[in-house]
Amino acid sequence: MASNAPAIGGGLGGSLDQNAVLEFVDSGRDLILAADSSASDVIRGIATECGVDFDEDPEAVVIDHTSYAVSETEGDHTLIASDALIHSDVILGDKKIEAPILFRGTGHSVNPANSLVLKVLSASPSAFSANPKTKLSSPPALTGSAISLVSIMQARNNARVLISGSLDLFSNRFSKSGVQKAGSKIKYEKSGNEQFVTEISKWVFHERGHLKAVNVSHRKVGEMTEPAMYRINDDLEYSVEIYEWSGTSWEPYVADDVQVQFYMMSPYVLKTLSNNQKGLYSTSFKVPDVYGVFQFKVEYQRLGYTSLRLAKQIPVRPFRHNEYERFITAAYPYYGASFSTMAGFFIFSIVYLYHK
Repeated sequence: MASNAPAIGGGLGGSLDQNAVLEFVDSGRDLILAADSSASDVIRGIATECGVDFDEDPEAVVIDHTSYAVSETEGDHTLIASDALIHSDVILGDKKIEAPILFRGTGHSVNPANSLVLKVLSASPSAFSANPKTKLSSPPALTGSAISLVSIMQARNNARVLISGSLDLFSNRFSKSGVQKAGSKIKYEKSGNEQFVTEISKWVFHERGHLKAVNVSHRKVGEMTEPAMYRINDDLEYSVEIYEWSGTSWEPYVADDVQVQFYMMSPYVLKTLSNNQKGLYSTSFKVPDVYGVFQFKVEYQRLGYTSLRLAKQIPVRPFRHNEYERFITAAYPYYGASFSTMAGFFIFSIVYLYHK
C-alpha cells in the first residue's frame, strides 16, 4: 500500500520512487494507493499512469451540500456520506453494504474511454471539488457524479490497483463512527467503511474474481491425442477447464458466455463453449475449407474478473493428392455431360458414315 506520507523532496522515501512503484505493478503485483489533498507529485504521477487524474488544485477537496454526514451540518460539508457504489458482487461481495461510506479528501476523474479503470465509489450529482476556505472564482474542474472518490484499475497483466482520494477512509475512526446522511432519517450505528475496505481489499489482492484456465486441449473427434496438424474439413473438439478462486480453494467457474475462435487474420469459426457445471468447457466444429496457420483463441473479459487470454497455434493443410474422393458427387453432372457428348458423337458418326 502506498500513501502520501511525508518524504524528502516529495518522494516516497528511500529508493522508492514513481518508476519503482510502476515497475511493481507492471510485474503483476497489486497496489492500494491512498492520498488526500496534500498528495505529492509522485503520488499524483502514479495515479495518472494508472488512468486517474486528481484535482490539480492542491487545496481542493470534495464538497457536497446535500450528501454530507449530519454531524457536519455546521461545518463546510467536506465529510461526505456516499452510497453510490458500483453494482458488482464480484468486486464488493454479495452482501450489500447498507450504511453510507464516510469520505473526506480529494476527488479524481476517470477517462471514460479507458476500459481498465472503474469508479467504485462516486460522489453525488450535487458534489463539486473546490477549496472550502475560499470563494469560487471560476466553475470547479470536477463536478457531480463524474467525481470518483475511489477507483480501481485492472491492468492487462491482471495486476490490480485501488486509488482513493482519502486517507481517512481507511481509518479506525471512520470505520467505527456512526453515520446519518443529510436528508435521511436513518442513523446507522456504524458506517460502511469497514465492510467496504474489507471487501474491496479482497478483490484487489485476488481473493475474489480471480480465474485460471488449465488443461487446454484440442483433438480430432474420436481421438485422444492432439495432432500436430489438421486437414481442411476435419471434425475437431476443443476443451478447457476454468476455475475461480473462492478465497480458500479453486471452485468450478460456471458461465454461458465463454467463446473460442479458430483464428487466422480474422475468426473463421466462433463458437460458444458449453460447460458441465464442473469447470469443463468444450465444443466441436469442422475445420474450415481454408489452409494456413490458425490459432485457437479464448479471450474472456468480464467485469471484476481477471482476463483470460489463451492461444494455441496449429497448421491446417489441404488434401493430399491421394486423399481426394475417386468420384466427386458435385461433379456428377459434368461426368454425365462428358459421357453423353461421347455417346452423341459416336451415334452421329455411325449415322453419317453408313446412312446416305
